[in-house]
Amino acid sequence: MNKPNAQMIDYWNGAVGERWARSQDRTDLLLNNITDHLLPFAAARPGESVLDIGCGCGSTTFRLAMAVAPGGSVAGVDISGPMLDVARARSQAMNADIPFLQEDASSYDFQPVSDLVFSRFGVMFFDDPVAAFKNIRSALSPKGRLAFVCWRDFKDNAWAFAPYMAAKHLLPEQPPADPHAPGPFAFADADRLKGILTQAGFNNIRIEKLDTTASMGANADQAADEALNIGPLSRAARELPEDVRAKIRDAVKEALAKYQTPAGITPGVACWLVGATL
Repeated sequence: MNKPNAQMIDYWNGAVGERWARSQDRTDLLLNNITDHLLPFAAARPGESVLDIGCGCGSTTFRLAMAVAPGGSVAGVDISGPMLDVARARSQAMNADIPFLQEDASSYDFQPVSDLVFSRFGVMFFDDPVAAFKNIRSALSPKGRLAFVCWRDFKDNAWAFAPYMAAKHLLPEQPPADPHAPGPFAFADADRLKGILTQAGFNNIRIEKLDTTASMGANADQAADEALNIGPLSRAARELPEDVRAKIRDAVKEALAKYQTPAGITPGVACWLVGATL
C-alpha cells in the first residue's frame, strides 16, 4: 500500500524543495501582505503554545514566536528537509529555542497541547484531507483553535493566472486538472472546505475572503523570474528547453508589466482566511 502523501513528500524533498529553500527571501516578500493579514486573524497571544504546520523555512514560525513571548512556545512541522535545514539554521543564528520537525502532519502522533494550530499555505496538499484534519485536530488543547490561509480559485489569483495564460501557447498540452487534487488550489471551493473541516470534527468554522496583492519584484524582469520559480507556470515549464523558456519569460514579462506600481509588480491575490475550534 502506498504511503499517504508520498508524492508530495517526494516533491518537497527534491528539486522543488531545494529551490524554495534557496529563494525563501523572495517567497516571503511575495506573501508578505497575506502574512500580515493572517497573523492578526490567528491572534496568537503571549503565553500560548502554537504549532505551525507547513512551516517551510520558518518565517511564520519566528513571527509567531514573537507574538507568544513572553512565556509562550512555538514548534514548526514540515515534510521538506531542504526547507527545514534553512529554518534550523535561522533558528540557530537567532539563538531561538524552536523545534522544527520533519514529519507529515496528517499522520504524526501529536499531543493535545497547542492553543493554536496555524498554517500559511501548508494544508492543501493532503491525499485525504478529512483524515489529515482529524489528525491535526488532535494537536489542539481543549480550548484550542485552528487558523490558516489557502488560495481561492486559480483564475482569481492574477499573480499565478496572468503569467500562466501569457505562456499557455508555448506550453505542452496540460491534462485536465482535478480541482480537488492535492495542490495549491485544492481548497478554492469554500463549501467543500467547510465540509472537510466539519467532517474532521471542527466547529465554529469561519471562512473569510482576503483580497490583497503579491510583491513579485521591483520590475517585470524580476517578476518574470519569480513566475518561473514558483506557482503553476513553474511546474508546467520546468522541463522545457531553454530556448522555449526564454520565449515564455518574454511573454510573462510583458504580461506582468501591466501590474507595475510604485511598490513594484503587485498583481492581485485571492485567499480564504479560515478559522475553527474544537
